[in-house]
Amino acid sequence: MSEHFGTLPDGTPVHRWTLERAGTRVRVLSYGGIVQSVEVPDRDGHAANVVLGFADLAGYLAHPEPYLGALVGRYANRIAHARFPLDGVTYALEPNNAPNSLHGGGRGFDKRVWDVAPVAHGLRLSRVAAHGEEGFPGRLEVSATYTLDASGALRLAYEAVTDAPTVVNLTNHSYFNLGGPGSGAASGHELRLAAGRYTPVDADLIPAGGPAAVDGTRFDFRTARKIGVEYDHNFVLDKGVGGAPEEVAELHDPATGRVLTVATTEPGIQVYTADHLGEPFVPCEGVALETQHFPDSPNRPDFPSTVLRPGEVYRSETVYGFSVR
Repeated sequence: MSEHFGTLPDGTPVHRWTLERAGTRVRVLSYGGIVQSVEVPDRDGHAANVVLGFADLAGYLAHPEPYLGALVGRYANRIAHARFPLDGVTYALEPNNAPNSLHGGGRGFDKRVWDVAPVAHGLRLSRVAAHGEEGFPGRLEVSATYTLDASGALRLAYEAVTDAPTVVNLTNHSYFNLGGPGSGAASGHELRLAAGRYTPVDADLIPAGGPAAVDGTRFDFRTARKIGVEYDHNFVLDKGVGGAPEEVAELHDPATGRVLTVATTEPGIQVYTADHLGEPFVPCEGVALETQHFPDSPNRPDFPSTVLRPGEVYRSETVYGFSVR
């Protein structure tokens, strides 16, 4: 089911789609592929929205920086100094997070209107990113299929093909607060990660050196504990790159009993505690769990590759499951 959600300044209409199955209700926008809301019940059966979002299109246009619920690309996370080499050519990107490129540039996938078509229990979003869009090489045909499975889990499946060598790293940028609207900071949620290593970063949040062990540090979430604050780091998942989604994370709100599980094919997960969120939200009101390849991989041959070549198909899949205890 779709409805008109608003109109962009250039006159382009934006629509909202509603998906519902097995007690989960999800609303998705054609603008930015945004997951506007995810409603699931607590242990007493009371449903509430567990992701941060705005009530209208004006909110997203006025506050683009948090990337609330957005489909992020062509390259999620940061690329150092807004440039990278590929096959002997250095490509210059927009330094929209100076001096770096962040989440695909100033007008990345999160600020584009996607074509949307219904599929069984979900939607298929698609668009073509032109060669040179935000500085990236290659004409990229990309799709993202959002579906609800029989358990009410939200499954996000991405595919892309290119006509020239390029880099691709896609993710969803939802901020989760399992307490629901008005419950305050999510820093009291309990987080568990299947990650024995993380990537330390410099002052610009670019990986500094190689992955480091989490043992004896505040980055050890191998046993569930309160997440706290001041995290904007990539965790190296123990499973590595996979062909099918494997569970790698669990977020639990003791107050409501809601549990979020994350399964993915990706080798990394960026944990961001949203310490700098501003009005109309409060700092740390949500936790972003961004499944992806590592930041700055195009400049790091020691990291899992994000290069996509003609004739290859980029595939990535992440599943957000919901339950209570």
